[in-house]
Amino acid sequence: MSHQSNLISEDILEYLKQHEHKELLRLLTCGSVDDGKSTLIGRLLHDSKMIYEDQLEAIKKDSAKSGNAGEKLDLSLLVDGLQAEREQGITIDVAYRYFSTAKRKFIIADTPGHEQYTRNMATGASTAQLAIILIDARHGVLKQTKRHTFIASLLGIQHILVAVNKMDLVDYSEERYEEIKQEYLNFAKGLTLHDLKFVPISALDGDNVVSNSPAMPWYKDKPLMEILETVEISRDKNLSDFRMPVQYVNRPNLDFRGYSGTVSSGVIRKGDPIMALPSRKTSTVKSIVTFEGEQEEAFSDQAVTLTLADEIDISRGDVLVRPDNVPCVSNRMQAHIVWMSEAPLLPGRQYYIKQATHLATGSVSRIHHQIDVNTLEKSETDTLQLNEIGSCEVTLNQPLVFDPYSRNRTTGAFIIIDRLTNVTIGAGMIESAVDDADIAAFAPITDAEREARNGHKPGLIKVEGELADKLAYALERNLFERGKSVVVVEETLAEATLTALLKAGLLVIATQSVESYEGEVAATVSAADEKELSTQVNRVIGELVEKHYFV
Repeated sequence: MSHQSNLISEDILEYLKQHEHKELLRLLTCGSVDDGKSTLIGRLLHDSKMIYEDQLEAIKKDSAKSGNAGEKLDLSLLVDGLQAEREQGITIDVAYRYFSTAKRKFIIADTPGHEQYTRNMATGASTAQLAIILIDARHGVLKQTKRHTFIASLLGIQHILVAVNKMDLVDYSEERYEEIKQEYLNFAKGLTLHDLKFVPISALDGDNVVSNSPAMPWYKDKPLMEILETVEISRDKNLSDFRMPVQYVNRPNLDFRGYSGTVSSGVIRKGDPIMALPSRKTSTVKSIVTFEGEQEEAFSDQAVTLTLADEIDISRGDVLVRPDNVPCVSNRMQAHIVWMSEAPLLPGRQYYIKQATHLATGSVSRIHHQIDVNTLEKSETDTLQLNEIGSCEVTLNQPLVFDPYSRNRTTGAFIIIDRLTNVTIGAGMIESAVDDADIAAFAPITDAEREARNGHKPGLIKVEGELADKLAYALERNLFERGKSVVVVEETLAEATLTALLKAGLLVIATQSVESYEGEVAATVSAADEKELSTQVNRVIGELVEKHYFV
């Protein structure tokens, strides 16, 4: 592997020292399908001389076999390593690559362009400081271009670099470049984009990637690589609000008790006063311990262990802050949610909400509106489907310590996890706490909300015969393990009691008669032999599904 620095062969220790102290930039490439994201990353790796010779030879062979660049070297194969990606010529999963120049180190994420994989793009964007939005010069601004730009804006990416790619296929037309630039600016007017730059490139041929191209003499600004090397990122960090979510209570022996975690923002020094949330217990910092030993201060992105002057109760999920700079502590918040599951988001349904090191149970109590990524218009909706984005009110079963996402990307973000499968199904960016005086908080609970919370409609199941008790409890166990709210009642049910149980949203299994009840019965079942129990339980489950009792 050739390299940009001679020090690697002359003084390896000095080279490593210089490399260690280079500034790190995390970026991602995104845009629509076939805009050239993987090719651009391959070009950056190739032109920054970060490809081993055997890798280059392998890419040459693969280009002839499965490449899409004709006679040219298909550099996208450096990133698209999955067999399915190479067969289809697309990116499916997020691929991370590392490279460096004389000025800066880079971690670059190649994200999928298909709408189906929008959730993968959001994952790659969650830690990025800069996003390269690629646009095919032939097609201009497409739906996915807008979607990815909007998500990048939502996720607080400070720097957006719009690369108009494949300029070689439009004869390096300045007019076409300016037309696309204006189309993008018209869309971006409704977004919060702090630092927006444009560059025309050809990733396949390297035009304006590392150096200015003679094919586009009308472009007078910096090439793409120089923009990446010089973009100002040191001011992006929040150094004013100290926040440290506690990840681990470090107790190796009786003489040491420390609280370990990564400082998400701000600065803390020995002797500073400190507060633990949500308990609001206070103390002072006794020492700051790192892998290299004790130090006088800690700042954003450092992994440290803090010891305190007083013995106070702090556990995983608590947040350490300064007493004079306290974030919001509430169990209700307003947030933008990106939905990532095939199953729709249902208000009232219980999910796990994970923020930093804190895990709680909660639900989306209300969806205020859905946002159309093409027009940025807001429309009313009762649910969110896959890849849709909405403004929602979230309610948790315990207080959460948080900041607005615009101030802190760690304490202002959360993910939504399915309680049964443990799969991440949504991502949220907190806007603010919800005022408890909001009249909507005191609105009656609707039947639809109960159904969403329980995962099913209420219903009466009658169990008859000599084995009624065994069958009832077998059925109850099956439904309970499916996450349903169910109860067995062995005595005669009064109509008023049954009405109250159904009103609460339960599936009621009755082994005796129900007085004066003339309503709908979800299912009636009996078994004459213990061998029939399993068959009858499955029959009832099938009947409930067929009648749409399960949400």
